[in-house]
Amino acid sequence: MAEDTKARIRAVAVELFTAQGFEQTSLREIADRVGMTKASLYYHYPSKQALLLSLVEPLVDDWRRTIEIAETLSHTSGNIRLVLGQFLDIMMRHRNACSLFMRDGAAVLAAIEPIWQEVIELTKRLNVWLAGPNPTEVDRIRAIAATETMGAAISSAFVIDKVTESVLRETLLDCASAVLDLPKEAPAAAPIVPQRVPAA
Repeated sequence: MAEDTKARIRAVAVELFTAQGFEQTSLREIADRVGMTKASLYYHYPSKQALLLSLVEPLVDDWRRTIEIAETLSHTSGNIRLVLGQFLDIMMRHRNACSLFMRDGAAVLAAIEPIWQEVIELTKRLNVWLAGPNPTEVDRIRAIAATETMGAAISSAFVIDKVTESVLRETLLDCASAVLDLPKEAPAAAPIVPQRVPAA
């Protein structure tokens, strides 16, 4: 089954990329670990860049949908917490892809340059929405700090031992909400985009 094979390739690739770096990992290593020839791997992914993009694109697709919907919502405390929660859920579902940026940032960014430009633009749009209408300098700083807080923590979550997903999510959502000075009672509504099964 081609999709099962692709999933196994992606799973091995993200494990090796995260452990030893994107540049330091060869397609032959990935093929050997999966149990196939390098030529067979090329059939599914013609280059290491194409393989990396297959890991990052689902993350970017989810970000794009979330931000497009966020921009249609009114800027209330409840909606802000809702958007923060959805942004956090996406990063948790795609934690391995997020960690690649922390582990081997420069090499990864160079390999996905076209899509990275969209990531920058989407991040700007999210921060603009979080800052709210007629934002002050403080509002803009808080918006950036809130998203960076969650992103950095998710990318380095491997250093946090024996923490459940629910505790990690609740704690980071509270931290980001506090950075934005949201009231404690601000509700977190249901997710605003469908949950997706992440690429293996």
